[in-house]
Amino acid sequence: MRKTLTIAALALGLAAAPGASFAHHGWSSYDATELVRVTAPLSDVSWGNPHGAAKVVHDGKTWDVILAPVSRMEARGLTREMLGPGKTVTLEGYARRDGTAELRLERVIAEGKTVELR
Repeated sequence: MRKTLTIAALALGLAAAPGASFAHHGWSSYDATELVRVTAPLSDVSWGNPHGAAKVVHDGKTWDVILAPVSRMEARGLTREMLGPGKTVTLEGYARRDGTAELRLERVIAEGKTVELR
């Protein structure tokens, strides 16, 4: 009985996995041929997993900013305080191909420090 439940639980988990990965950001959705550079204050900063996020106003639109996982940012010296709401930072990354105002970051320059996120 225990073996049957374990196998059923494993099968259910595997069946759900493709949907979870499909729902997440695919990097092919971004135009890696054109680097976007924005210097502006951040708003709505989220410091959490699976990755951090923020918003920034650029070209008259509010952009969603996709950060790296918290553990990677912290390991590379980027702190929550450096990316706090209202902090002016320089963001370098790629915009979505479909025109959605979303930016996948490659690097952040905050408080004079350049941090590679990918």
